[in-house]
Amino acid sequence: MRKTCGSDSDKLMCGIAGLLDHSDASLQVLSRMLDRLKHRGPDDFGTWGDRDSGIALGHRRLSIIDLSSAGHQPMISASGRFVLIYNGEIYNFIALRSELEKSGTPTWRGRSDTEVLLAAFEAWGVNGAIKRCNGMFALALWDRDARTLTLARDRMGEKPLYFGWIAGRFAFASEMKALDRVPGWSPRMNGPMIASFLRTGYVQGPESAVEGIFRLPPGTLLQLTLEEMQQSRDWAWLEPKTNHYWSLAEAASAGQEELLTDADGAAKLLEPLLREAVALRMVADVPLGVFLSGGIDSSLVTALMQAQSARPVRSFSIGFNEPGYDEAPFALAVARHLGTDHTELYVDAAAALKLIPNLAETFDEPFADHSQLPTLLVSELTRKHVTVALTGDGGDELFAGYQRYFAILELQRFLGHLSPKLHRSLAALFRLSAKLLSPLSRSGHAIGSWSFRLSRLSERLSTVDLDAMRLSFIGGAGNSRLLRGPSAAAIHYDQPPSKIHEPLRRLMYGDQNDYLVDDILHKVDRASMAYGLETRVPLLDHRIVELSWQLAPTLLIHHGHGKLLLRRVLEQYVPRALFERPKQGFAPPMDAWLRGPLREWAESRLSQDSLRELPMLDSVAVRAIWNAHCRRDANAGYVIWNVLMLADWRERFRARC
Repeated sequence: MRKTCGSDSDKLMCGIAGLLDHSDASLQVLSRMLDRLKHRGPDDFGTWGDRDSGIALGHRRLSIIDLSSAGHQPMISASGRFVLIYNGEIYNFIALRSELEKSGTPTWRGRSDTEVLLAAFEAWGVNGAIKRCNGMFALALWDRDARTLTLARDRMGEKPLYFGWIAGRFAFASEMKALDRVPGWSPRMNGPMIASFLRTGYVQGPESAVEGIFRLPPGTLLQLTLEEMQQSRDWAWLEPKTNHYWSLAEAASAGQEELLTDADGAAKLLEPLLREAVALRMVADVPLGVFLSGGIDSSLVTALMQAQSARPVRSFSIGFNEPGYDEAPFALAVARHLGTDHTELYVDAAAALKLIPNLAETFDEPFADHSQLPTLLVSELTRKHVTVALTGDGGDELFAGYQRYFAILELQRFLGHLSPKLHRSLAALFRLSAKLLSPLSRSGHAIGSWSFRLSRLSERLSTVDLDAMRLSFIGGAGNSRLLRGPSAAAIHYDQPPSKIHEPLRRLMYGDQNDYLVDDILHKVDRASMAYGLETRVPLLDHRIVELSWQLAPTLLIHHGHGKLLLRRVLEQYVPRALFERPKQGFAPPMDAWLRGPLREWAESRLSQDSLRELPMLDSVAVRAIWNAHCRRDANAGYVIWNVLMLADWRERFRARC
């Protein structure tokens, strides 16, 4: 056995990595992988290796609970059987510790939740222990007796975990960038996932943007023997081996069997769960605060924090100078009412421009959610004052907060009045018109801008499938014009369970299944950890998720507005006048910035030389849409940003087609 460790310090963050490598250089390789994760955890680092098995495990630590060396990882269980590395927090570890003590657990070495996890594995088994945990985590557990490795991820996918085979070596890490230190790393773009990204702005599902590298799905355990890790596998082989200890599909189906219809009664069930979820996430041995946008979700989390805090909560927000994009005044009004210690920062395109060179490095895979920029900026601001921040993420997906739900349902109702033949004919007509106008678009003629608009309309009329419509609204229709070849039709999404019939609920399931995990939580984890800030998401406590699926549609939408129950709870703390306003996304004025201060950078990424490296794209169509955008004939910022982020990622990771 070999072990090295660093020293405790006043730095911060958290990440894990490991590999199967029988060479004498395994710990050196692992150390290089950990160096790529230093931003996640410079408090402490440690490596552990077993020569006989070839397993090497490593950890970079963000000290939140038990700042002493007693929380050091990798950590070996009391019996010596298990070795654990993990990234995250087990919020109910105190209750688990108490339960273990009643069964005669040996004397504790420290106060860390890591030690509690190991004791739980020994007492209840891996599956039994994980089911008892309320938290966010990605972990790797080596069983020295059975010679098996177990990878696990939290129920909603708050913490990431990548794994795969690189030149015959099995490896895993919190972020894909750590894998580029494994000898033989030569990334090849995963065509279907790239096509999926270009349509939506994020990579969906368990496959990553790189062939042979996978993302462990939320709520799953993956157990591999030493022999299985010695052979390269694909996802078709791996999927049956994943054990769902918690399933969104099962939670959604079970909830629909006992629907709640009384708003007052449902609110009385929800509020104590919300209060407890917030309280559990306020436990830390370091300063903490909250992201506050002034919207319903973040205002509710802030209000519940302040109601349970003896001193003013630290709240943070970002503002923009452009009209229609600035939420900072709303956040300030809520902060003043609640009495928080509020900090705000106004940003412009110059601040965003400074971030752009590192976006591909920060987000690991192609990622094009515009709100990545303000999320990075608010994380940087917040980290200057606190180490942990609570967020309001999840409210839109769990309680029907997105305006696109209403737009999609209206569109579906309209299409329902058309005969299938007329429906197909209209879509074909718009598609043909777009094709006929395309030469004008490419030549710079003003009428050519209609080609892009008609293409978007054709996409949204070409299907009655709700999930296809949902993804079209998320990514901005019109993206299919950019693709060439068979990959243009490729897209990944899981259909809702058969018990979910109501259209609104089917849309919400889709968002919780992929958009929340692969876009929102991916964004928040990478942006916050880039600055050594841990974020916690109370609304995604699994008990709240399960309760949300018991709500009848009448408890989600009232008079054309979503989040009925969240509004009912929030009005007990904040006057309605401070939060009853049209929903505003947390995104910068990207259309204007791309035409202005970001134009020169965008031109460099959209050059013929750059686009030549992305043969799945129709470079002529890309340039035509970009020119139409610059002429203000179309607002194509969403579509163009997807291409820009793909080009930037390909260059940074040197990924081949």
